Amino acid sequence: MSAPPGSFRAAVESKDLAAITRTLAPDIEFHSPVMVKPYRGADSVTGLLSVLLEVFEDFSYTHDLAGRDPAGNGGAPPVQALVFTAKVMGTRVQGLDLITFDGKGLVRDLTVMVRPLPAAMTLARAVGRRMQEIEESA
Repeated sequence: MSAPPGSFRAAVESKDLAAITRTLAPDIEFHSPVMVKPYRGADSVTGLLSVLLEVFEDFSYTHDLAGRDPAGNGGAPPVQALVFTAKVMGTRVQGLDLITFDGKGLVRDLTVMVRPLPAAMTLARAVGRRMQEIEESA
């Protein structure tokens, strides 16, 4: 399976969880701005992304930066940095999705950074609350 360049961004912008999932490598790692351990695996990451689609309001990417992973030797997979703005429970958030792709064009690593700190804490509360609701209803 491979994903065309830019398909992660397009899927997120359209809030299409199935399309987002198709862009994820099976062994993806998601590094959260508020969790120490990463989420691992497409199923786990898809569950978290479904909550983020609910929690973020007025989500919009404002910048799209592409490059190469400097840790690799010549054939390093591409990386992309997508800067975004959104609201969480009425609080304005600015963030960055740092994406590393595998050789098939699938998202292998997704690191999310959010600022300012009060917005990150609001996001942590909102996501934590929603994840708990999902666990309790399962």
